[in-house]
Amino acid sequence: MSFQTLKYNTSLAMLTDLYQLTMAYAYWKSGTHDKDAVFHVFFRKNPFKGGFTIACGLDYVIDYLENFSFDESDINYLASLLGDDGKALFEQEFLNHLANIKFDCDIDAIPEGNVVFPSEPLIRVKGNIIQCQILETVLLNIVNFQTLIATKAARVKLSAGDAPVLEFGLRRAQGIDGSLAASRAAYIGGCNATSNVLAGKLFDIPIKGTHAHSWVMSFDDELESFQAYAEAMPNNCVLLVDTYNTLEGVKKAVEVGKWLKEHNHKFAGIRLDSGDLAYLSIEARKILDENGFTDTAIVASNDLDETIINSLKEQGAKINVWGVGTKLITAYDQPALGGVYKLSAIKKNGSSEWEYRIKISEQAIKISNPGIHQVRRFHSEKENLGDMIYDVNLSENNQEATMIDPLDITRRKHFSKEIKYTDLLVPIFRKGKKVYNSPNIHEIKETAKKSLEMFHSGIKRFVNPHQYPVGIEKSLFDFKTNLILEIRNKEI
Repeated sequence: MSFQTLKYNTSLAMLTDLYQLTMAYAYWKSGTHDKDAVFHVFFRKNPFKGGFTIACGLDYVIDYLENFSFDESDINYLASLLGDDGKALFEQEFLNHLANIKFDCDIDAIPEGNVVFPSEPLIRVKGNIIQCQILETVLLNIVNFQTLIATKAARVKLSAGDAPVLEFGLRRAQGIDGSLAASRAAYIGGCNATSNVLAGKLFDIPIKGTHAHSWVMSFDDELESFQAYAEAMPNNCVLLVDTYNTLEGVKKAVEVGKWLKEHNHKFAGIRLDSGDLAYLSIEARKILDENGFTDTAIVASNDLDETIINSLKEQGAKINVWGVGTKLITAYDQPALGGVYKLSAIKKNGSSEWEYRIKISEQAIKISNPGIHQVRRFHSEKENLGDMIYDVNLSENNQEATMIDPLDITRRKHFSKEIKYTDLLVPIFRKGKKVYNSPNIHEIKETAKKSLEMFHSGIKRFVNPHQYPVGIEKSLFDFKTNLILEIRNKEI
């Protein structure tokens, strides 16, 4: 599926902020556009005050890059833009340069579904500085949102345990594009199905649904509405029972369940969408069981999230399936991941040497890491032990390693050379050509499940989660420290 052809039927090269293009123009105008550069996509804090994050959005990134180009309509639009002096904002020769750009960067990324942590590069971009610069906005747009939703879905699924979670958020999502990307990310994060039929079609996600209160209200009698629905959909009969009086609705649903049973159909379930879900589910379970419908599921919805699900389970709620909508599809309690895109190395035209770059800040968390990064995850057979960010040029492979927490240099962790490890960033594009075999969405979902299983339960709790060890390899840390001192000494 190409999401670009879904609505726009064009390359999305123009899906960028104007300042990316004005910087590109300034590179070109100043004659510095032949530089190569390295940028990294990363985030600074786990979302939802949690202990982990699920990487998501790479398939969208690949699709975008495979279709990257400025078409004639793009160039004509840019040619129409005016500066403050009323003259053309961009020279035609520069626009011709854009029109002739063919994507030829190297892209490395952590595959979707993997658990990731703050400061770790999710994507590394290496190539001509103009191309790298223009890619900033769209990479952040894709990865920030889908990673946020996948992480929220993983949290919801952790709270639900073995019970299925259905993503019901389409009508509350931020637009068509947002709903599709979020449904995809929610499935990867752990949801079992979606109500979004188009997402089901485009991404091969299982779809589930029941009926609305309007169906019941369109009849003169609630029992009549249930019967009509069962006759129409005997192989998909989940009845919404809370339109008038919930427990009376359950009793009427049981009558229809008996009709289904007599006609050799399964009474799949009832849905509760309001009221005291703990009490109502307990009482509904009694009614269903007393009438022999022990395998009829109770589906619950109504502004659920991981915290409410945990609370309901603690209250003994008899809920078999969780329908989660608004608070999942909108990442209700955190509207953005806050991922950033930082330049970390420059290679001038004709040079074979990389010059490392760093952003300085009065806030330690906002000081960037210089260099060309990789993430090494140390692990035993059953559990991950720590993640080390290292520079591919400064660090030697297959050696003992010490990593340092950049926010607390007294926190260090040593790994002997006998400890197994996996480098997380893998090649996606080389010189603009895709070299990555993209997994299907079900494989990505399984990656997320297995990745989470390799971490201590402490990082997965919702209140004061354990901080998984992530640090900078010592030689990179020392280089970074010296570079900071060098820059600050110039200010004295």
